Amino acid sequence: MAFEESATGRVAQEITPALEAMGYELVRVHLSGGASPTLQIMAERRDGAAMTVDDCAQISRDVSALLDVSDPIPTAYTLEVSSPGIDRPLVREADYARFAGFVARIETDAPVDGRRRFQGRMLGIEDGVVLVKTEKDMFRVPFARINRAKLVLTDDLIAATVPPAATN
Repeated sequence: MAFEESATGRVAQEITPALEAMGYELVRVHLSGGASPTLQIMAERRDGAAMTVDDCAQISRDVSALLDVSDPIPTAYTLEVSSPGIDRPLVREADYARFAGFVARIETDAPVDGRRRFQGRMLGIEDGVVLVKTEKDMFRVPFARINRAKLVLTDDLIAATVPPAATN
């Protein structure tokens, strides 16, 4: 696991400036699999427009060339480039502010108020603490304790991501 964390950190450090120069923002780098690992690069457009297949293909070509030179992962791997999608993972503190008001599923590395899993409406983040309103309670989940989090696909989330209909 330590190797995976250090490898993904090196990959992120290596590709972030190139992605930003191309008009993208790195969302996540994830290495998974054993004998034949997959390196997932998740990015989004900085202008807020939807990611296209062409965007992913361009990132894949450019990132592949960078990684071939720097070789931060010593074994063979499959490169996968994707957009975060509508029910995207929440990985940066800014994600919790940006998607405040939407429902998220959050898992922590240790219990917070006696539990490790939370699902509820995020009310934002204050001083490194994510505010989550469940059906019954309000929880203050320290960002540093979050292992994994993602938006939950709801009608509100879909409505927020569908562009307005074109007028004739």
